[in-house]
Amino acid sequence: MSESQPFKNFYGVELAENLAERISAIHAAFPAVPFVAQVAAGVGPLELKGRIALISAALRQHLPADYPTALAILLNILGPPLASDEGMFNHGYHLGPVAYFVEAYGLAHPNESLAAIHAITQRYTGEFAIRPFLVQHPEQTLAALQRWVHDESFHVRRMVSEGSRTRLPWASRLPAFVADPTPVLALLEQLRDDPSLYVRKSVANNLNDIAKDHPELVLATLARWSEGAPEERRWLIKHALRVLVKQGHPEALRLVGAGAAQVQLVALQVEPPQLAIGDTLTITCVLANETNAAQPLVVDYIVHLAGPNGKLRPKVFKLKVLTLDSGASVTLSKRHSFKPVTIRRYYAGRHRVEIQVNGAVLGGAEVELSIES
Repeated sequence: MSESQPFKNFYGVELAENLAERISAIHAAFPAVPFVAQVAAGVGPLELKGRIALISAALRQHLPADYPTALAILLNILGPPLASDEGMFNHGYHLGPVAYFVEAYGLAHPNESLAAIHAITQRYTGEFAIRPFLVQHPEQTLAALQRWVHDESFHVRRMVSEGSRTRLPWASRLPAFVADPTPVLALLEQLRDDPSLYVRKSVANNLNDIAKDHPELVLATLARWSEGAPEERRWLIKHALRVLVKQGHPEALRLVGAGAAQVQLVALQVEPPQLAIGDTLTITCVLANETNAAQPLVVDYIVHLAGPNGKLRPKVFKLKVLTLDSGASVTLSKRHSFKPVTIRRYYAGRHRVEIQVNGAVLGGAEVELSIES
């Protein structure tokens, strides 16, 4: 598929025609023309999630009323599993409405729906579809996930971790697991040394989510995992701790091999000191190690963003992870854009930039942000 247009546009009339052709090939009674017409009539003003929901609703209306029968028809259009960890939003994107069909209409049929999610996630993803089943049928769904940690498909094993994330982006929360993530940790325990980096990265992201609500529990878990950890697991631990490291948590820093830093911030320059929203700031700092031993350093910079009421709110950004030799110094530079993005809005006013090393702020400087240059 071409990426020259917004992703939402791939969920429109052309996809409806594609699905109608696939379904009609195995279910001749499918009313393709009314199905496509229903999608065409409503898809125009909708964003991505709305488009997927609309196509799925049209499938529900025009397929047989019996859910297991309708689901069996849809499972016959899945195609072969994806061979790599890429392509679910390229080769498998057309299955988005099928996954949503299970999510939206399958809760009364957990056996059939969970089996369908197992199949769908090997071609697209089941990480969103599984979440209402974890809420409505927790014991049965957790039992399925427990089986799937040993599945031969790395797509399925990754979905065990990704689908159980308490803070999965663009997905509903899992309140029971936010309160008590113990069942999720039991699954992650079995996936920590998965042969697939695709799976291990998801495990790290899941732990990073849990750490936002239960930092001490995650730290205790990863301290245990760090004992005799192979290189792959050490990477997972480091990736899982990224938020706690940014927060300067001492135990998190210890686990990634960075203790209290004994370095000097020799110089800090922010240029230009006055800039407009949309401009780019260049941050340059010089760090010196005046001790007799090399030091592992986790260097971040913090931008204290002015809010609409002028109150500052800090946001931590990664700068550099390095080992600084005894008596050595290093110059680090970073360009920070003040261009508004979907997840961050900038306001005019005084902002502060600080350099943080191993969780400790060593110094800072202020910049003035205006609406126009």
